[in-house]
Amino acid sequence: MQTYESEIKVISKPQELVFNMLSDLSNLEKVKTLNIEGREKAEEFFKEVEFDSDTLHFTVPAVGRVGFRVIERDPFKTIKLEAISSPVAANGWIQLVKIDDETCKMKLTIKAELPMMIKMMVDSKMKKGVDKIADAIVMAVSAGEQ
Repeated sequence: MQTYESEIKVISKPQELVFNMLSDLSNLEKVKTLNIEGREKAEEFFKEVEFDSDTLHFTVPAVGRVGFRVIERDPFKTIKLEAISSPVAANGWIQLVKIDDETCKMKLTIKAELPMMIKMMVDSKMKKGVDKIADAIVMAVSAGEQ
């Protein structure tokens, strides 16, 4: 399996609040209402985004329709996901680490079983895409209630 990790992102929100927001994936709906610059950056890597509390689906150019569902929630620390309706086997997780009472760090990791030909075509886009998804998550959380 190939591993793709985002940069570590700092979120100016308490860890518990961030976890509670991300535990219900429908809260990521805020990505659709981001300012135009934020939306354009996100749409470079994923389109046709749909959410409910436990699943998200999106289209990745040159890859196709991908879905993930939450399979485990470790309160305030980790949300684990597995791919559904995906052309490749994949899983991922969102890790949260408390910095102080009002700030936390987040990292997104995706592991995907990519055939060599697909890996050659999408490897660099996956590296950038995982970071853009993490950026979109931070923007959505930051746009949330105070």
